[in-house]
Amino acid sequence: MISQKQLFLQLLGQTSPNPLLIEVERAQGVYMYTPQGKQIIDVISGVSVSNLGHCHPRVVAAVQQQAQTYMHLMVYGELVQTPQVALAQIINSLLPEQLQSVYFVNSGSEAVEGALKLAKRVTGRSHIISTHNAYHGSTHGALSVMGNKDFTKSFEPLLPHVDFIHFNSIDDLKCITEQTACVIIEPIQSEAGIIEASKEFLQELRLQCSRTGTLLIFDEVQNGFGRTGPMFAFEHYGVIPDILCIAKGMGGGMPIGAFVSSKQHMDCFTHSPILGHITTFGGHPVSAAAAHACVSELIENTEILRDIESKSDLFVSLLQQHPKVKQIRGKGLFLAVELESNEQVHALIHRGLEHGVLLDFFLFCDTHFRIAPPLIITPDEIIESCKRICKALDEI
Repeated sequence: MISQKQLFLQLLGQTSPNPLLIEVERAQGVYMYTPQGKQIIDVISGVSVSNLGHCHPRVVAAVQQQAQTYMHLMVYGELVQTPQVALAQIINSLLPEQLQSVYFVNSGSEAVEGALKLAKRVTGRSHIISTHNAYHGSTHGALSVMGNKDFTKSFEPLLPHVDFIHFNSIDDLKCITEQTACVIIEPIQSEAGIIEASKEFLQELRLQCSRTGTLLIFDEVQNGFGRTGPMFAFEHYGVIPDILCIAKGMGGGMPIGAFVSSKQHMDCFTHSPILGHITTFGGHPVSAAAAHACVSELIENTEILRDIESKSDLFVSLLQQHPKVKQIRGKGLFLAVELESNEQVHALIHRGLEHGVLLDFFLFCDTHFRIAPPLIITPDEIIESCKRICKALDEI
């Protein structure tokens, strides 16, 4: 009989020539389990998605309750749906007053698409600035602001009037002018290998955007909802964007994203033309209910965010002792571990699976591997994860 793996390869669109091909039967907390009963510790959280781990009871209960109440009713924005309103309220409570209007979509890429459109609509300008080695998603507009030619050249032409500056280069900020609609940036670059912005850079960026009437977009799709310690990474810097993109860790494992701005800005989508931005499934009631449960848990269970730094320190202290580890950088539970070569990174990922730990690489930083576990991971689970990683490192 044909196997699930064979069907996977035959019937599903593939993203790489050599997928990991691990079949997961169930997942709970920080663990995944194969049909053969093998336990795998997930230290990447579905790429910063499962902040509360897999199948968190509060999220599962919210999904079950909403699924039997109602699911899709109408395209986004036309009917008053309690899960959307409740989620918008709780997000609003976490953000500065300048960020008060939430537009729900299905993913981080869609949040970026909406944010770019909003900036062009508000300013009447077309010039967009991103940064080298930025990752903002794979849809056409999001791809246009990806700062790596190796990943974009096969899909050109992309959006016109997009320029790239160097991350953390204050000198490059002079490229922002009265013709610039927006600057889109990750406060902590993700696929570049967890590169932190300097406070001086972000503060000067904010000033230059304000001087020129340019909207500042922060992409916190991977940074947000406690990943780096506070609820949002921009809180480290004291800089508030004009538009905030969120997704991934918000949904508790369900697909949802959003871009957030002022009510004045967001109202531009209601006219000239009507339906200036529209989505069928954005803010799906079941996803919104799951996200509300997830964010509520992060707020109410205060020890989750309180312990991020100590858990980060534990990972660093255990992994940096290994002779093959050259450097570890990052913030909170958002770490990049440097090895000697790209070959070592990929060998580690495959050997790690043999030892029961799921690891991942970065798109634009091929000598580092990613540590971004569920925020609920315990010290004992961190110790066990590092033991398995170090065993795999010994063998590559």
